[in-house]
Amino acid sequence: MSSKNQVAKAVILAAGFGTRFLPASKAVPKVMFPVIDKPIIQLVVEDVVAAGITDIVMVISPFTKEIRRHFEPFAALNELLAKSGKQSQLAELKKIENLAKFTFVEQRPGRIGNGVAILAAKQAIGNEPFLLSWSDEFFVAQPSRAQQLINSYQKYGGMINGCMRFADPIYGGRFGFYVGDRVDKTTIKVTDLVEKPGIGQAPSEFGSVSGAVLQPEIFTYLERADRQLAPEVELYYNTYGLMPMLQDGLPLYAVEYTRCHYFDTGDKLGYLKALVEMGRQHPEFGREFTAWLKSQATLA
Repeated sequence: MSSKNQVAKAVILAAGFGTRFLPASKAVPKVMFPVIDKPIIQLVVEDVVAAGITDIVMVISPFTKEIRRHFEPFAALNELLAKSGKQSQLAELKKIENLAKFTFVEQRPGRIGNGVAILAAKQAIGNEPFLLSWSDEFFVAQPSRAQQLINSYQKYGGMINGCMRFADPIYGGRFGFYVGDRVDKTTIKVTDLVEKPGIGQAPSEFGSVSGAVLQPEIFTYLERADRQLAPEVELYYNTYGLMPMLQDGLPLYAVEYTRCHYFDTGDKLGYLKALVEMGRQHPEFGREFTAWLKSQATLA
């Protein structure tokens, strides 16, 4: 197994169809939907960059190629803004272009599952530990969600998965839950992961959410499962990567994010909640927007 090396690269999975948002996501990838004036995927990237990682592998598909355009220079638009004297907007676009060094790879067609998406990044990652992130949920945290994962990795090594505490029984049907032994006030050493046990059936309060530090050995485990599984079986990195690795002796830790607000924009209601909450916090118009919301509540 790999020794504890520095985490210098991140993989962001952004190849999904976004079917829950059709027809809106037919032409515009779901992760490009705006949260006020930034697309969801940019908020995810900014979280990663805040942890000092500027080498990012983005896994896309033929349905999400517009993501690439967002992070690449748009010379004609830059020139137009410069001639129009719109320096602040131009500076913002330049900032996006220089956020990180991006490598775009496509998920292969055929078998589905996040394990297939992770395998698409194998060549770009090489034999290094890497940060893994989803693209349809984001976090506002201090320090950043990515930094918290890296801090835990530097402390414990092995593999680190992010989690949040969910006490409401209803979440047993929405998240996987970690079981293990507590090693500090926010971290457990995992002995088992129960995927979506059902409402009221969660074995702990440590619910699995986006974010992980993974070892490169996961590619070997996922490739082996990919060869062995029937074509119609979905390849999930938890089931066919993390858990077999744990059984083979590689330590896995679940770290609870602290000082963190989690925004699940993967469905319509979660996206709407994110818009409202981020609107209330916006430095330009947050107070006015909050006052308007309160006025609407009194009318109801």
